Amino acid sequence: MVLSGAGNLSSKTLCSKTQIFSVHAANASRKPAAEVVGIKVRWSNWVVDSWKSKKVLQIPEYPNKEELESVLMTIESFRPIVFAGEARKLEERIADAAFGKAFLLQGGDCAESFKEFNAKNIRDTFRTLLQMGVVLTFGGQMKIIKVGRMAGQFAKPRSGPLETSDGVKLPIYQGDIINSHVFDEKARTPDPQRLI
Repeated sequence: MVLSGAGNLSSKTLCSKTQIFSVHAANASRKPAAEVVGIKVRWSNWVVDSWKSKKVLQIPEYPNKEELESVLMTIESFRPIVFAGEARKLEERIADAAFGKAFLLQGGDCAESFKEFNAKNIRDTFRTLLQMGVVLTFGGQMKIIKVGRMAGQFAKPRSGPLETSDGVKLPIYQGDIINSHVFDEKARTPDPQRLI
């Protein structure tokens, strides 16, 4: 499990005119801007598929583009896992951590596999986060924001596209959501059905 935290930053150095605006998918028409200690950050207009226009270095090459588009349309039809109100509330709480009013505790596995993703592992990770949160609450005397990073690390960035074993080159294992760790051509071919 990987755990990380942030909080108690030197917010005293921030001026009182600090303004931060964020974009919400539910309110995409809002024009975002941020200004922190005189530093201006330019935001571009965000839309759901704006990621497609960006340069991507670690994206799988699916051999059947039509199947991939069909899977993406299926996923798009699903109900959201996290609702906009929950995301906004988390943004507010993370802002508290940035200004030293809270501590952010984030935990989860560096890389997850479908085989190990089950109720017992989720419960154990959740229990660990809650226990750490209690200890940090008493030790730090501040609000603790607990974030579980689960069911989201099924892909792995890799240093190269191929793996060689006994003179045979195959696509590298990129995580259970893309292909299989089994070293054969069929298993290593990116399969969009794994996204569902």
